[in-house]
Parts: sequence; C-alpha cells; structure tokens
Amino acid sequence: MHSQTLPVVNHSFASTDAVVRHLDMNLNVNFDKKVIDGVVSVYYDNRGEAESLILDTRDLNVTKVTAGEKHRRTSFQLGTPQGDLGRPLIISVKPEDRVVTVHYQTSPNAPALQWLSPSQTAGKLYPFLFTQSQAILARSWIPCQDHPGNRITFRAKVKVPKGMMALMGAQNDMVKHPRGEYEFVMAQPIPTYLLALAVGDLDFRAISDRAGVFAEPAIIEKAAWEFGDTEKMIEAAERLYGPYRWGRYDILVLPPSFPFGGMENPKLTFATPTVIAGDRSLVSLVSHELAHSWSGNLVTNATWNDFWLNEGFTTYFERRIQEEVYGKEQSEMEAYLSYQDLVEEVKTLGANNEDTKLLLHLEGRNPDDGVTSVPYDKGYFFLRLIEQSVGRPRWDEFLKGYFEKYAFQTMTTPVFLKYLEGTLFKNDKKAYENLQVDSWIDGPGIPANCPKVTVTSFNEVDTLAKAWSSGTTPAQPKQFSWTTQQWQHFLRALPRTLGNQQMAELDRVYGFSKRGNSEVLFEWFMLSIAANYEPSFAAMEEFLINVGRRKFLKPIYTEMAKTPEGRERALRIYERARPGYHAVSTRTIDDILKVEGSTR
Repeated sequence: MHSQTLPVVNHSFASTDAVVRHLDMNLNVNFDKKVIDGVVSVYYDNRGEAESLILDTRDLNVTKVTAGEKHRRTSFQLGTPQGDLGRPLIISVKPEDRVVTVHYQTSPNAPALQWLSPSQTAGKLYPFLFTQSQAILARSWIPCQDHPGNRITFRAKVKVPKGMMALMGAQNDMVKHPRGEYEFVMAQPIPTYLLALAVGDLDFRAISDRAGVFAEPAIIEKAAWEFGDTEKMIEAAERLYGPYRWGRYDILVLPPSFPFGGMENPKLTFATPTVIAGDRSLVSLVSHELAHSWSGNLVTNATWNDFWLNEGFTTYFERRIQEEVYGKEQSEMEAYLSYQDLVEEVKTLGANNEDTKLLLHLEGRNPDDGVTSVPYDKGYFFLRLIEQSVGRPRWDEFLKGYFEKYAFQTMTTPVFLKYLEGTLFKNDKKAYENLQVDSWIDGPGIPANCPKVTVTSFNEVDTLAKAWSSGTTPAQPKQFSWTTQQWQHFLRALPRTLGNQQMAELDRVYGFSKRGNSEVLFEWFMLSIAANYEPSFAAMEEFLINVGRRKFLKPIYTEMAKTPEGRERALRIYERARPGYHAVSTRTIDDILKVEGSTR
C-alpha cells in the first residue's frame, strides 16, 4: 500500500462518481481491548463506471477488502492522513461492482467512541460505550462517505458481552438478549453523522405506545418521570408541522461524560443526565432533539457551512413545541435567554468574526469549530423575524410544506432562500427586502432588525437582582417558586463584582452551591469565578469532574483561564477530569488551556 493525496470536498474524500447508498454492518464490541471489530458491506451507485470507490476513514486498521457479491479479493490503498479528516480508503472496483466489504478494527483512541469503566457509570457494575459521530467522527468507527450531503440506509448485527444491551439509532428491542447479540434496521435514509451505537447495562420504560426511555437501572425511574411529557411534545410537533416520520421516538440517558445536551439520532435521542432535575424544568432539550426529527434528520444541511439550517430551524421549532405544551411565557423566557447567549457569543468571537455569520466558511477547518450559539440563536431570530413579517399562520403553512417537499433530502442556504422568496414572498418583494437577508446570512454580528423579546416574568427577577446589587438582603426569600429560567436570569443580572460577604449571603439564602439543577449551578459557578468566591470552588471542581457536557465546560474553563491563579486552578481540575471527558470536549478544553492534545 502507498499514500495518495486526494482533494477534500465538504470535509470528505469521497467522489461523486461512486456514491454509497446502504451499509450492512457486523460489529463485535470488545471492552477489554476498547475496539470494535467490524465487517461492513458498502453498497453504492457507480455513476460513471468508476474504477475506485473512495471511503472516509480515521485511524481504522483495514485488514482486507473484497468486491462484488462473490467477495472477490481486491486491492486498496490508505491515502495520506490529513488531521481531523483522517485518510481516504481507495478501493479498486470493476464498473459492474455495486458492493465492497471492508474488514477492519477501530483504534482504542477512536474519537467517536467513549469507553467508560464501571466506576464511571451510575450502576458501577458494567462498563459502557457510546458513540458521537457528528460532525465528521463516524469515519473513526465505520468506513463510510462521511458528509451530510449523502444519505444511507443500514442494517446491523452487533455482538456485545453477555448481560449488556446494545442500542442504535434504528429500530431497537426493549429487552436484553441473553447471548448479547442484537440486530438493527434503519429503513429511512440518514446522513452518516446520525450513525449511533450505545452499549451498557440498560433498562427500558415506556412513556406511550411510540415513546420510551432507556437508562441504567439506577436512574431509570427518575429518567422516565422526567421525560413523561414526551408524547405531548410529539403530538404538539405533529400539529405544527406534519407527521412524525420515524416510527418510534425513544430517549437514551447516557452517563454524564456525554459531551452534548442531546444528540438527535433518529428513533433514539441520546441525552445528558444533567437535564434530570427532578421537576421537568430542563426538558426543553427533549423538544429540541425531537424537533430535529423534522429539521436536520428529515431535511438535512447539505454542507456544514449550512449548519444553521439544522440548528436555527430546530431552535425555532423547539420554542414552538414549548409554547404548545408549557405556554407562551415559558417559551419567551427561553427566547430571552437565547438572545443573551447570542450577545455573549458575538462579544466573545468578535462582532466582525466570520463565525458570527449564518452561512459559515469551514473549508480547511474542523466543522466542529462552527458549533457556537450563532447557528442556533441567530438562526432562531432570523426565522422569528420571518414569522413576524408574514404572520404565524402563513409561516406555519410554509414550514409544513417545506418539510413535506424536501423530506429525506438535503438543503443548502441558497436553495432555501430561493424557495423562501419564490413561495412565501412571491407576491410581496418589498417584505422580502425588509428582512435584510444579506445582513443575516452573510453579515457578521447581530443585525439591527433582530426581533426583541419582552418577558414579564423577569420583572420581579430584575427587581430582586437590583436589591442584591445595592447590598440589600431581602427579608423573606419567597423566590423558591421561580422557574429555572428566572433563576438563570437572576444570576446573570447580578454584577460580576460582588464581594465575598454578598456571595456568601446569596449562597446562604438560596443554597446555590447545593442545587441539583445543572443550569442554575452553571450560572452560579460563572458568577463565583468572576467574583473570586472560593467557597464555591469545591462544588465547581466536583461538577467539572463529573459532568462532560461541553456547553458547561467551555465557558467555565474559559472564565477560569482569564487570570493566572484561575488558570492554575483550571489545570489542576482538568488533570483529574480529562480522562472522563469525551474527545469532543477535550479538543475544546485542550485549546482553551493550551494543553498538548491527547492521542485520541
């Protein structure tokens, strides 16, 4: 074998001559060696009588490749490694071939795979494995054409140790198989970033006929209660934008090292346990991942530059589901905090930074660099502006038709804008001009016509925050009936220069350091770092060691790193915490703290 350098298009080495359509996977999960042994049959369309099929791989040990239905041994090459892109697997084929079969083994350091010891799980008895394929990590556990512009179906057989359950983003069984052998089918075409696998000691609880929760036995009852409104959310989503196309909607609660709040794998949302607050106050995460069943999974961004088409639409849809199920005031509080997040993100990135545009420019970069709040929050406010321009009934009719017309297809920003202008604004060009689309899509920062959000529920919050800011301690802390969003706003509204005495009094009155709500805890830790309130640091260290959710980790480590003593503290904590973080998180925190990258 010898190296070969190929052009990269859409973060993939794949050419358009031979396009993958289906995978048949046979996977054996080896916890002792922390590898997956795989045999994958790759079915493809040979559009131009191509003499090679090119797949994306990263750190895969490919031992054999066959071509054709009769498994003819064929030659292959692994091209030159190109950092996060991995290297191309170039397979010699005949023009009449339509399938190749790849025998391989993953690396113990595959960035998509997180192997957890029993001590890192809730039950402490069995190890755990989960995958995270988005954005371009699927290639580190499956040879594939790893870009969002291509959709595939798949079948899979997965062998795991006895006593453990395997789940995929596919049709799942609800019970453990005594021999540890599981079969899966995904009949609807999906992009490869939605390929997902999890293995652990898991139980299942039904929520409705088509929805349920998987989790470790130690937390299954709490999880099932927390997500009890899931069927209501599905019904609300269907009323808004059409039928749910994926059959079942189940949720898997992962160990706390999972780097995201959720991952919208079709039929099986992966969720962080940090949303289990005991009061259903953080389940907007479920409405977000559920909304992806339309925006993202059904209509998919064709390139990672178009990421806002997934996340901006999903954030908008999430708020509409929240409004349907929990009322307008709840969704407006979320929108207000979303605007605050956008302002802070633009301030951090810089008002003229290219990454504050909706249409990103990620060529030559890891697409994970585009995962800021901009695609989510700026995208949301752009769609909210359109709603305000044409009225909700017309906007809802347009969105429902959009999801129907482009179901199981990909979408680019120019195509969407052309469709938007030619349908919704066909007879009102002036209204389209008033949107100032260019300032949203290709302009940096926050456009001047960004919709404003007013929340009456925050009035008493602002009053209390001003009282604390002036040194007044309220006589009667009646605020314990506040929502999570009100507490978030309260802590954000307090000055970053509070003295130790005021911070101690806040903690005494409201018990922030002992809160079980991760969102409130996060805001308290951010305030404590800014105010250099050391009594909070022990709880913060415990939080950082036990929680791998990047949404929390990135701001906390960034805030600590602003001072020499804070950076020292951050490095001490990170040394303990890093082994429990997923590669998605360590890549980010390594960069913040200027730590040498891991071998993962």
